[in-house]
Amino acid sequence: MPIELARGVNLHVVPTEKYKTVRILVRFNTRLNRETITKRTLLSSLLETNSLNYPDQVKLSEKLAELYGASFGINVNKKGNLHLLNLSLNLVNDKYLESGHVLAEAVDFVKEILFFPNIIDGKFEEETFQREKENLNAYYESISEDKQVYSSLALQSLYFGRSEDQRIPSFGTIADLEKETTESVASYHQQMIREDQIDIFVLGDVDEAIVTSLFSKLPFEDRASGIADIFYTQPSRNVIEERSEQEKLAQSKLNLGYHTDVYYGDENYFALQIFNGVFGGFPHSKLFMNVREKENLAYYASSSIDTFRGLLSVQTGIDGKNRNKVLHLISAQLENIRQGKVTDLEIQQTKAMLKNQYLLSLDNAGAVLENEYLNDLIPHLRLKDDEWIRRMEAVTLADVQRVAKLIQLQAIFFLEGEKVDE
Repeated sequence: MPIELARGVNLHVVPTEKYKTVRILVRFNTRLNRETITKRTLLSSLLETNSLNYPDQVKLSEKLAELYGASFGINVNKKGNLHLLNLSLNLVNDKYLESGHVLAEAVDFVKEILFFPNIIDGKFEEETFQREKENLNAYYESISEDKQVYSSLALQSLYFGRSEDQRIPSFGTIADLEKETTESVASYHQQMIREDQIDIFVLGDVDEAIVTSLFSKLPFEDRASGIADIFYTQPSRNVIEERSEQEKLAQSKLNLGYHTDVYYGDENYFALQIFNGVFGGFPHSKLFMNVREKENLAYYASSSIDTFRGLLSVQTGIDGKNRNKVLHLISAQLENIRQGKVTDLEIQQTKAMLKNQYLLSLDNAGAVLENEYLNDLIPHLRLKDDEWIRRMEAVTLADVQRVAKLIQLQAIFFLEGEKVDE
């Protein structure tokens, strides 16, 4: 059970002897909102770079070295309707040190970073602010150079065209970045500290009472409790949204977005996992084996699912002249699954891959904490490890067919490569 440090601020201690390190995750959680996504991204960079008492990266690095080389980072991401700002800290367990006070010092470090950023008189320190703003701007500009990422984001914008919040990336936009000032981000920092739902996770061979005592000293105040529904849903449409662009590229990108109407934890969740593995999720999938290997029509072809937004995406790299052939072939693979043209081997290989992925995730500290977070957020969907595997193994071909019939094409983004001058 989580320990309430203040209303809307929960501490989760996850004791385990599996690791020699201790992992701390502090997660700030708010409703996904176009107005704040870019602010939060820039803020994450500013908090990660320095603080009031560690005013440059050298001082910050020296402090991490004092913590026996602790690793530290802050990032943002989104999950369904939620936007998350995450502070993570990995440190050696005090039990392996002669004089162990690293955990206590690490909690003090977290307090410094979150509550004492490099803000003076209501403004972020100018030099740091301008540098991080320029770095973020450069990152935004670099995205257009990675055509696979660019195409995935373009598909997202097309698919979620009716939602201002969902269609922009989790890290924001150049247009919104231009508006931010030293004062606006400093003001938002205070708002986030006061209003966001906060979950603190401590994973490792630790004593719950000691951890609770340390984190209770952080000056979090009560905030309005209650969290936004994590699931974003949108109705399927009869019209397929299409957009094409042209650039001088050797390889064209064809990305497709499908409405699944299947969400994390619902009755078709495991059938969708198997469907995706058979369709395009693994190297033995129909997209890989038929579109890429057999017909040699793609440099790569795969699919992925977002079960917090009911979306299935297909990503391919192709020769532009083969666009219609590839579209037809992808459609044929989906239809084959709908008709049950799937071998026992394909199903068994997919189940074996999913089981292996799941078992590996149990040894990954980051994955363990993500699972803990979801279990707390939607506790009625909590499954024990053996139950997860049992439900996945129980999926039949008929279940996979049923899910395949739910899937509807909604969006096509085509980045066509013009002939590159030799």
